[in-house]
Amino acid sequence: MPARNTVQRAIIDDALRRLANHPTADEVYEAVRAEHPSIGKATVYRTLKRLSDEGEIGRVRINNGADHFDHQSFSHYHVRCERCGRVDDVMIPLLGEGVNEAAAKASGYRILGHVLQFDGVCPACQTAEKNDEASTA
Repeated sequence: MPARNTVQRAIIDDALRRLANHPTADEVYEAVRAEHPSIGKATVYRTLKRLSDEGEIGRVRINNGADHFDHQSFSHYHVRCERCGRVDDVMIPLLGEGVNEAAAKASGYRILGHVLQFDGVCPACQTAEKNDEASTA
């Protein structure tokens, strides 16, 4: 059953697209609450889940961290900064079906898909590290 196109759904989707920085559900809620204080946290969480389940938005599952949401729903990879937690897109060719088949053969699982997360230090944190090193030298 397709979801109703409610006012709340439109507000939440608009907030996610305006943020455009892979926010967590809490960050989307804070953005929505700033303009629409009557919309509850549970509504935001439920709507983000529904939008991601329907393929309207992407859900970025972060290892050992809160899920982030992506206004772009097409398949692509992500990188997470180990210092500040920022999440960005990595636009490189996707691993093909061969990797899923190899994983199935090696594990005995029926593979439904895969997720690849890069971890690193974002440019802003690299700059801050260099500034810290320079000030202590």
